[in-house]
Amino acid sequence: MPFFDLNLELNGTNFIREEERGGNARSLFWPWCGANVSLLALSYGAFFLGFGISFLQVCFAAILGVVLSFALVGVSSLAGKRSNAPTMTLSRAAFGVKGNLIPGLLSYLIFVGWETVLVSLATLATQTVFARVGHVDPNVARIGGFAVAVGLTVFGGVLGFHVIMRLQKWLTIATVVMTIGYIALTLNYVNWSSISSLHGGNLQAFIGATIFGITGIGLGWVNSAADYSRYLPRTVSSRAVVAWTVFGSSLVPIILVIYGSMLAGSSKELSDKIAMDPIGALTTLVPTWYLIPFACVAVLGLIGGAILDLYSSGLALVSIGLPVRRHVAAGIDACIMLAGTIYIVWFAGNFSIPFQGFLITLGVPIAVWSAIFVADVTLRKRDYVEEELFTPSGRYGSWNIRSIALMIIGSIIGWGFVTNTFASWLSWQGYFLGVIGGKTGPWAFANVGVILALLVGFFGHILLSRKEIKRQEEN
Repeated sequence: MPFFDLNLELNGTNFIREEERGGNARSLFWPWCGANVSLLALSYGAFFLGFGISFLQVCFAAILGVVLSFALVGVSSLAGKRSNAPTMTLSRAAFGVKGNLIPGLLSYLIFVGWETVLVSLATLATQTVFARVGHVDPNVARIGGFAVAVGLTVFGGVLGFHVIMRLQKWLTIATVVMTIGYIALTLNYVNWSSISSLHGGNLQAFIGATIFGITGIGLGWVNSAADYSRYLPRTVSSRAVVAWTVFGSSLVPIILVIYGSMLAGSSKELSDKIAMDPIGALTTLVPTWYLIPFACVAVLGLIGGAILDLYSSGLALVSIGLPVRRHVAAGIDACIMLAGTIYIVWFAGNFSIPFQGFLITLGVPIAVWSAIFVADVTLRKRDYVEEELFTPSGRYGSWNIRSIALMIIGSIIGWGFVTNTFASWLSWQGYFLGVIGGKTGPWAFANVGVILALLVGFFGHILLSRKEIKRQEEN
């Protein structure tokens, strides 16, 4: 097998033929680890401490939040292994062939939004590093980082699955090695006296940090989980699929969040800088000679996630009805990402902050969809019927009003119990917080609305759809 199979993937929303399937569950380690090896997770350590909790509480919240969120990704990966189709194709079984347009469009917006943010952060990280190295014009540094980030993202996202599986492996290895180097060079900044003096937070603060770990790290990957397991043979162990997905996704983020909290807990000055510049603040801890490797770590780590987002955004765009091939859809998304990145990096100033608030707002209905999809996967005992996922008159129907209503109800409840401070125009959220203390009360920033949205989606779908699913599988 060549080092890189540069053949263009021609599969899209279709089921993968038997002769094209291969590999084992261990192969899932590379795409998921590569997508989550990011120095941004170090900055998340400071964000966890921002909830007012102790270092030990950060450790438990990070482990619990990350593992729980990626457990949902693992279960969703089973759908790909069992039926060998992308996530947003299989989602038609729960929402109807036409009704799936709603979660498909939301997923598409999430993918395109985050791939734009990740490439923008990679570009800005390159500028920060080269500005500190000196003698490099900031605009030149931006252009260089932009070219590398966009080039690798489009290369993997457009060419498709086989290139991604190989590219993610080498991105993972390179990024892990250089991240270990970063940790080794910054260990002397860890002050155990300061860390141990951090006061513990109350239950609300701990729950808030845990939910932040669920929503900020793992939950956004559920709507792409089956995209990377659909090439596996159906005989592969289901337990192994879940285990390797969760292990690959969770291992590095947990370590980096915990180490990031150690650095932030050792220095309030660093913690404050991270709040303003998550990647750039980390450059202040390493010697000048390591800044170029640091740039590689920062950029490659962010690109790993952007590649998966671009690939899955192309699949999502085709799934909602755009009559083009997957690689053409990915190319369209790449153009949108390109324009968005240029706007954020060169023109928008602080645009990325309210933009991320917009993405988090979309995360609430995506949480409902994720729970519905996971419940649907667990309820079904048989594989999906391929041809009927493309036929509105088939067993899965055209519009599943029950699931769509659950998304609406879950979103209304979820938005009512979250506080989004990223932009003033999002202040309408949190309208139900009055029943648990208000927008300044003890639960205000726990964002329990996300958990409520998940519960509404999961248990609502089980209660409302289990008989219908049983009837579908009897036909």
